Amino acid sequence: MKPLRPLLLVLSCALASACATTRDEHAAVSPRADAVVVAATTVAAEPTTVPSDAASEAPTPASDEAISQTATAQDASSGGGDAETDFAAIYGDATGSGEATSGVGSAAAYDPWEKYNRRVHGFNSAMDRAVAKPLAKAYVAAVPRPLRAGVGNFFDNLGEPVTVVNSLLQGNPRGAANALGRFLLNSTVGIGGLIDVADKAKMPNRGEDFGQTLAIWGWKRSRYIEVPFLGPRTLRDLLGLAADTPLRPIQYLEDDKARVFLQGLQAVDLRARLLAIESMGEGAVDEYALFRDVWLQRRNYQINQTSQRIKAKQPDADLPAYLQEDGQDAPAQDGSPDGTPPAKPAGS
Repeated sequence: MKPLRPLLLVLSCALASACATTRDEHAAVSPRADAVVVAATTVAAEPTTVPSDAASEAPTPASDEAISQTATAQDASSGGGDAETDFAAIYGDATGSGEATSGVGSAAAYDPWEKYNRRVHGFNSAMDRAVAKPLAKAYVAAVPRPLRAGVGNFFDNLGEPVTVVNSLLQGNPRGAANALGRFLLNSTVGIGGLIDVADKAKMPNRGEDFGQTLAIWGWKRSRYIEVPFLGPRTLRDLLGLAADTPLRPIQYLEDDKARVFLQGLQAVDLRARLLAIESMGEGAVDEYALFRDVWLQRRNYQINQTSQRIKAKQPDADLPAYLQEDGQDAPAQDGSPDGTPPAKPAGS
């Protein structure tokens, strides 16, 4: 195993890089994905890079036709997942209404290292074409869809401890309680996370990480950087990734062979989920600018949604009653709008 370990680690890193680079999602992650997404028949706008002291400009949204085509491709694909959900959250439903969910960040790209990032993007894209994409297609062809769904649920469940800790750091105890409940329920009743029982129990899956926590604490704007084998990031989120690593259970597997296998499987599973939307980048004038703007818009969406939930100081509508604070959202009593008992008639 010793001679093979470096090769397996490089392969795993390559897969993770390709997945992150191709994540033009979701997107938006982000996107909730954050993104200007272009369908196969749509041409992306010319890239615009704004220096650090320049004013922010909102990216051009995708057309209704692009949205409709994307939704059709997703329905026909077997790799559904968060990417499709994020795209719908930003650009509206599949009917082409074009109504976007509020909270999408509109800041233009802060990319002072663009020259370096473009070279790294070329490298990561080559790794995706040569390694990650072929493996993802083989995975989809060989593994039935129900089993792939179970694999995705398993890895999503392993990410819940990260959400628990960061929700607490963000001052969102309800979010932490929801994530902890999801983790316990899926790990037991859901057979180690293979079945997302918590979702059926109306406990929504909302991932949080330390990059989002830093943004909530005040680090709103951070320069974009594309990392070899890891793909798109910001400097803030790169530090957040390092801080979240100790919270991921896979890191504590002592068996090197099992740990590397699971990390590789997770990367292949993520890349397979993105096969359904990868055609959105076709026809772009500048692929690098498209992927960068997609990733940043998705990221801004995630951060803004988290901030809005915290500032609202109201329980999420999706949370079950036992996770909501006492006295909130209580049903009105006896038909009175404010819940106060009706006045007794005179002489009664």
